[in-house]
Amino acid sequence: MEPNKTLLALISLIIPLMLSAQAESIFNGIELNQSFQVVSEKLKDIAESSTLVSKDQPTFPLAKDKEEHLICSQVNTDHGIISKVVFTFADDQLKYIEARGNAVKVLTHKLTDTARTYLNYEVYVAEKLFLKKEADAVWLMTEDAMHINLFAWENPYLNSAIKEETNSKFSKEIPAFLKMGGTLDAIRPLLEANSNFTTTEELDGTDPNAQIQINCFGVDYLGFPRKMEARFGNNMLNVVWILTGNGEEDRIREALIAQYGNPIFVTDEWEIFNHWQVGLRKDKPEVLLMEKNIGLGYKTSYFQQ
Repeated sequence: MEPNKTLLALISLIIPLMLSAQAESIFNGIELNQSFQVVSEKLKDIAESSTLVSKDQPTFPLAKDKEEHLICSQVNTDHGIISKVVFTFADDQLKYIEARGNAVKVLTHKLTDTARTYLNYEVYVAEKLFLKKEADAVWLMTEDAMHINLFAWENPYLNSAIKEETNSKFSKEIPAFLKMGGTLDAIRPLLEANSNFTTTEELDGTDPNAQIQINCFGVDYLGFPRKMEARFGNNMLNVVWILTGNGEEDRIREALIAQYGNPIFVTDEWEIFNHWQVGLRKDKPEVLLMEKNIGLGYKTSYFQQ
């Protein structure tokens, strides 16, 4: 039941390199997972100005109780000034940094390893750094942020008027266009229309139920744009993985119960809903959608029920 993760090989390379000096230290010694107080104190000395956006009702997938975005302008480093940088915190831990404007030059100044290519990003694996040269944009993030592909998320507070959001209205239901059993020709346009961009890959044959996977980036679920992996077997949509964060498990459970009723099967790793067609995965945060026959097959083969 494991999804095909295109970044799996990249992420696996991070583990032996975790002791490397990280690129975020260029911001006056800041480190990922540090507290808001520590990071904000360090930024006082290098940022010309800063604005804080705080949300007590988070939608950021890594935040359980609170998310904060510290937006800084004209950030001075030893290698130059970056026009804008946003530091995103989940429950008082720094999880994500996005920098724009002289960002590529400054943040890659001392990197000695070779960048890998993923989609239209250049990736420095050891530093967990993603960049787009044409946009002069750089993303730095924790490993759990990489799981939900936060390099494909552009923090809106860098590009719009800054305001504190309250009670934003969004759908709490599984997107209706994810119609299990729909043909590839019928579903592909819907996936493309509801994504910022998509990629298509032919699977390696290890899953007999799927031959094609469409990776959808920027699909809204629970108020946040995220990656979804739609799998087709014999030209029919039969499985979708929705990548989620470890901080939003309770929010997702609440939404699934509201949509489908209480779970019909619960373990430490899984909660299953809707007649074995929807699963909340907890050991690796994801939501699994299954066509009816696929779900019933997993019921006996995987869950042994």
